Amino acid sequence: MKKITFILIIIFSVSLSSQEKITLNDCYYLLKTNYPLVKKQQLLVNQNEIDKAIISNTKLPQFSIDAQITYQSDVIQFPLAMAGITPLNNDQYRATFSINQLIFNGGLTAANLKIKEAQLKTNQKQLDASIYQLKSQINQLYFSVLLKNERFKLLMAKKNQLETKLKEVKSGIKNGVLLPASDNVLEAELLKIEQQFIEVESSKFSLIETLSSLIGQPLNSSVQFEIPLIETQFQNKINRPELELFQLKKEEIKNQEARVSKFNSPKLNGFLTGGYGNPGLNMLDNSFQTFYTIGVKFHWGVFDWNINKKQQRTIAMQKDFIENETEIFKLNTNIELSKQQKEIEKIVAIINSDKKIITLRTKVLKTLDAQLKNGVITSSEYVTEFTKLFEAENTLLQHKIQAQLAKANYNTIKGE
Repeated sequence: MKKITFILIIIFSVSLSSQEKITLNDCYYLLKTNYPLVKKQQLLVNQNEIDKAIISNTKLPQFSIDAQITYQSDVIQFPLAMAGITPLNNDQYRATFSINQLIFNGGLTAANLKIKEAQLKTNQKQLDASIYQLKSQINQLYFSVLLKNERFKLLMAKKNQLETKLKEVKSGIKNGVLLPASDNVLEAELLKIEQQFIEVESSKFSLIETLSSLIGQPLNSSVQFEIPLIETQFQNKINRPELELFQLKKEEIKNQEARVSKFNSPKLNGFLTGGYGNPGLNMLDNSFQTFYTIGVKFHWGVFDWNINKKQQRTIAMQKDFIENETEIFKLNTNIELSKQQKEIEKIVAIINSDKKIITLRTKVLKTLDAQLKNGVITSSEYVTEFTKLFEAENTLLQHKIQAQLAKANYNTIKGE
């Protein structure tokens, strides 16, 4: 047991003396850089480029080849006066090559490109918001590691103090001032501390491993976690990426409205068709012929039973949904800020009380220390009061870390 504790102490000491450090802001940055979801950003860009290329290609000439062979049960019959004309065959053949060129579509292509660009920004911001929500988890892990570090230091101080006291007790036993079994209680307490060393380090390594997975950065016992000094301004100004996301969704809806309004716009296409078949364009020539047609085609959907207007109403309702989501998000966020502010104020008040308790228990322990030396009290009574002081110091330590965690969470909720 003592060997294991000694090894853990060495590891911990190496950790504190190492030059390799990490801060809370480093963890935030590494989360935004290395978290697997970040890779999706580039995938969205690549997909958007392909989608826009597909839309842009509608402006290019469209080529097509068609061929057909048919057999008709009946064909056109000519009067006897035109008996010199060879009647059409029941079997007919046709192969064509066509070119179609979009000339004008009322700006529909440009509207589709704007929608794709807006969708890219919305999807990217959605990823940012998802990653940002992990910051609270980073806070919890980081400050939990800090708490384990500080608890380790506190255990070391307690261990050193008890070892010093144990030497004094053994000296008292040797000189006949104290009872022979007075040192057993202190030795048992030292064994408990050794167990606590193992528990603290085991828990700490588990926390570091989880944090390392989140930030995509290998962390080991040589990394020193710096204690941040977090300043918090209590105000309800929210700067969360979710608000930007809502705004981008509104812009995307505006682009959708613009596209819908262009669905019934006039459209103009040019076309050229060349072919070879029997019969050709001349129905009176019953032979294989080459032929072509060239021209323009105009289309305008004048009446659509108000389908377009109904689609615009549906899109307008989506705006209202987003406005409602924005209001709900702001309300919930302000509620969380208020709760977190009260939590910070509560912990600060408790810390002041903790300090007073420690001051009083320190005075009591000094009195008991003198009494133990003179054999007035037993070592058990001394350890009981010593443990109470240690617990009070540990509680103060926890509350200090909790205060910093609460401030970090407040800033995270606010969007800083």
